[in-house]
Amino acid sequence: MNSLKQQYPALFYIVFAVVVLFLMWGAERLNHLIFRKIQQKKEVLHLRFFEGVNSAIILIIGIILAFSVIDGVDSIWKTLLGGTAIFSAVIAFAAQDVIKDILAGLMISVHKPFEVGDRIELEDGTAGIVKDISLRHVVLQGIDTNTLVIPNSRLNAMKLVNYSFHTGVRSVYLKYYIAYDSDVEKAMEVIRKAVMDSPLTMPGNLGGRKKDYGSVYFIAYEVSSLQMATTVFFSASSRTEDVISDVNLRVNHALAENGIEVPYPYVNVISRK
Repeated sequence: MNSLKQQYPALFYIVFAVVVLFLMWGAERLNHLIFRKIQQKKEVLHLRFFEGVNSAIILIIGIILAFSVIDGVDSIWKTLLGGTAIFSAVIAFAAQDVIKDILAGLMISVHKPFEVGDRIELEDGTAGIVKDISLRHVVLQGIDTNTLVIPNSRLNAMKLVNYSFHTGVRSVYLKYYIAYDSDVEKAMEVIRKAVMDSPLTMPGNLGGRKKDYGSVYFIAYEVSSLQMATTVFFSASSRTEDVISDVNLRVNHALAENGIEVPYPYVNVISRK
């Protein structure tokens, strides 16, 4: 190996670099397959993070191997290690944001304030469904399929609301208004059926162990209408906006098909001559 290196140094470095790249690619693919195999049954946040940690370790080992055969590297390392304090200070300053994000990602992975698929809302109003975590970022899917990439250190330092914490079901309270002369009982049945027909809704916990779709209630007399209301349950992985939009469309169509009027404010104008 040394003789080949001495006779054909350029060729040796090229071949060695190709071998190292191939080994890195193979190790990275194996790392990805192993973690995906583990996560087939359930997406778990800390496994996503440690997959990224392993990928970083593979990359670092590959870089060390690639530079280990270059002449003069030993003397360079000795020089760097001779000024350990200065070298460490420079590295720490240059990579402080990276280090903060990695440590924050580790804290998130260990304490698990949320999991993949949970819907969370940060104290600054940022909200979305957790899709992934890397060494530096948490990825959220926001409204209109926008992808939000938030640094781990920033997210770890903020208060957040987890609407899916330790539960697979969330809920939203919806109100509907019908005309005074409407058949109230029929309207209640129509609204409930429209909610049940939505593919995004599901039975929820109504107390104890009983699970069912929420009842529709006649809540109040308004100025020009009767107020109906119901609680809609849906999966923690569904976006609230999608559920509300789908249910509202179905209720609107159902009320129209059954001849139940949805009133709107109007003004009579009397002209005196």
